Amino acid sequence: MGKTQSTFKNMVLTLLTVTFVSSTALGFVYKITLEPIAHAAMQKKIRAIKEVVPEFSNNPIDESYLLESEVGELNCFPAKKEGKLVGVAIQSISKQGFGGEVKIMVGLQPDGRIYDTAVLAHKETPGLGDKMERSKSGFTEQFKKKDPSEFELKVKKDGGDVDAITAATISSRAFCDAVQRAYQAYIKNQ
Repeated sequence: MGKTQSTFKNMVLTLLTVTFVSSTALGFVYKITLEPIAHAAMQKKIRAIKEVVPEFSNNPIDESYLLESEVGELNCFPAKKEGKLVGVAIQSISKQGFGGEVKIMVGLQPDGRIYDTAVLAHKETPGLGDKMERSKSGFTEQFKKKDPSEFELKVKKDGGDVDAITAATISSRAFCDAVQRAYQAYIKNQ
């Protein structure tokens, strides 16, 4: 077979063919991975709910509802045991993180006390802001069993009661902001 001549028409045809094949492959991979990614995100949410509220017997995701906050609606997942509310898990967000949005799950007892917290997603600096994750430091331990009406959800630098993560005050502020937002939405809509 002879060598194809390099003409404008041949180059455009080759480029279009490569683009078509690449975009078709990309679309195919997207379709294949869409369901597993959604399933993994749901499993992460379920694990976070189990982590931040006392033991429950219902399916909080089926009974979820929305709470109003100043940044939009927050998902609220009521945890019940034998029909009695034992806590709520609230998916909260702060846009004040160093790397952007910080998404957390805040578990509150029916009286508004914090049961526990879990980080869902963030883009904070590795080795600094990512220490808000339970697996990387004990930062979140200071929120457990605290009553936000008495425990000021601000870092000590801002006059609050929270010990900030060393060299990651902005990330600490974002975490506190998300916890405060969940608490205020819960109390307001209780």
